[in-house]
Amino acid sequence: MAKWTEADIPDQTGRTVLVTGANSGLGLRTAEVLAGKGARVLMACRSPERGQRALERVGDKAELVELDLADLGSVHDAAKAVRERTDRLDVLVNNAGVMAVPLGRTADGFERQFGTNHLGHAALTWLLMPLLRATPAARVVTVSSLAHQMGAIDLADPNYEVRRYTSWGAYGQSKLANLLFARELERRCRAAGLDVTSVAAHPGVTATELSTNMARSRRNPIMSVGAKISDFFAQSVELGALPQLYAATAPDVVGGAYYGPDGFRGMRGYPTRSGSAAAAEDEPAASRLWDLTAKLTGVAPDPA
Repeated sequence: MAKWTEADIPDQTGRTVLVTGANSGLGLRTAEVLAGKGARVLMACRSPERGQRALERVGDKAELVELDLADLGSVHDAAKAVRERTDRLDVLVNNAGVMAVPLGRTADGFERQFGTNHLGHAALTWLLMPLLRATPAARVVTVSSLAHQMGAIDLADPNYEVRRYTSWGAYGQSKLANLLFARELERRCRAAGLDVTSVAAHPGVTATELSTNMARSRRNPIMSVGAKISDFFAQSVELGALPQLYAATAPDVVGGAYYGPDGFRGMRGYPTRSGSAAAAEDEPAASRLWDLTAKLTGVAPDPA
């Protein structure tokens, strides 16, 4: 059976796409490919300087949007700027993230990984729902990770204010939250009769700037070994971006599904429907996370 590649992406002319974390890695590749297929791409980046360099690489089909997902004020400003620039949003790709970093806090006091990877993206998605609602067959693609399998969400202490912090445990929690959010959004869109599809994707093990910098910056023998193992299994960014590109553009995408590489244990390969941990299919937990997210961010969930 033929493998799905960038060549299978339909013409994107007339479509508007927003990609978070578009200044490097998977986000930059996603922006490049979709702009090359004719889409208007809004590149949401935290650093204006790095964003400008990425913009020059992508070309005149792209525009910058300043966005710091670790600051809800910035999330509100970015959503407002997008709503003022366009009356449609065909695809929102929630791609940006931080991985396995030391304990830190966002501008609003949330644990850095949960706050950036999940809360910031959830708030952005809800604030952009008016545009998604107004666009026929709109999609929200949320990028999770194989690491969701080691995640567990403590709804009583999601920000590690009481329990002992571990960088990988917090990362796994944030990636599990991404997957639960994507599926809860799909359920609520269907219940509300909206023409908005929510799906999730993961890149397997991919050699991105995020993973390389994380591994190399930690002066820890275990991390060094992990980096070498990752280097051995890692695929290129071009391959790693395919699952989220598939989720964003393929006509046969199924709402609520999770897409990733088709190779050994989902670590590398071409896009296919991916399995997930049992915790990622816990609908009551997803509903509780949805409500907690609304409480923490102060953003009204849409659909309610």
